[in-house]
Amino acid sequence: MPAPPEKSTVRFADHAQEEVLRIIVISDAWHPQINGVVTTLTNTRRALEKSGHTVEIITPDRFRTWPCPGYPAVGLSFLCGPRLRPLIEAFKPDAMHIATEGPIGFAARRYCRAKGFPYTTSYHSHFHEYLKLRAGIPYCVSWTYLRWFHSRSHRVMVATESLANELASKGFRRLVRWSRGVDTELFRPWGKDFLGDERPIFLYAGRVAIEKNIEAFLRLDLPGTRYVVGDGPQRKELEMKYPEVRFVRYRTGEPLARYMAAADVLVFPSRTDTFGLVMLEALACGVPVAAYPLRGTRDVIRDDRVGVLDNDLRHAALTALSLDPQECRSYAREFSWDACTRQFVENLVPMAMRTD
Repeated sequence: MPAPPEKSTVRFADHAQEEVLRIIVISDAWHPQINGVVTTLTNTRRALEKSGHTVEIITPDRFRTWPCPGYPAVGLSFLCGPRLRPLIEAFKPDAMHIATEGPIGFAARRYCRAKGFPYTTSYHSHFHEYLKLRAGIPYCVSWTYLRWFHSRSHRVMVATESLANELASKGFRRLVRWSRGVDTELFRPWGKDFLGDERPIFLYAGRVAIEKNIEAFLRLDLPGTRYVVGDGPQRKELEMKYPEVRFVRYRTGEPLARYMAAADVLVFPSRTDTFGLVMLEALACGVPVAAYPLRGTRDVIRDDRVGVLDNDLRHAALTALSLDPQECRSYAREFSWDACTRQFVENLVPMAMRTD
């Protein structure tokens, strides 16, 4: 009988002993939500477990939830601290990572501060932009909360150098890199015949909400057919306003990859995203990207052979039609979830909680 494969070992950045770890991750975002945070955590857990680590992700499905104002499909777990604490203690983690700044993240932060346990956090989304657009909350209020939330984190993980620079200018400290990846086996060139509409086909994929600036895409005078693959609070409104656009609700896994691969250009109109994983997924399918020239998009589209960044989004979309799908695919292969997960582990800090 062959011997089982050896488990990989890692070293805490400031810890002398190499070992496999029990890692607990706290997140207010989880399935059935479909967004970059959920995709990142799902793939990170898969890579961690493949390397021999034990991972527990504590998410809103463990608690009673209330609909998020303006986004009822998202549940918020207020006052979850009394139920959260025994879950953490029963797992006996070696390290804790708080992925989001919502109610569960707040309760986990409070627990660690009360117990004197070190922890790490990550900054995924520009919530100050979302709260301003949806509720009119001034930027200064949101930034104050976000800076406070991350202020006692041992390390604050961010996806890109430009985001780190932006947060540093806002007073955030102890910023480290935790990049992003793409599953190039799932997201690959599946073929264009999946969609039989008039070409070229321009596609947006993601949340259908005001902060994604989707109307900047829908208003464009473009030839062929436009697709929106996703759902959210703006979908019904935009469906009525733009009846010529094909609206497809959320797709995941292979169906999403097939839709994406069948497009000719992915149009990414967001001005608020800090990274935009969907751009990597499109590139892995051999589909070039059209987007605005902003920090978040420049961090992903670093080669003008795979995407066009222009303040004239129509010009960007039309120009992207001429880009080589093979160049896009080759570029996406440089992004690996295994490499990102190694960064994540190296950034963790020991809690010294286990006694067994």
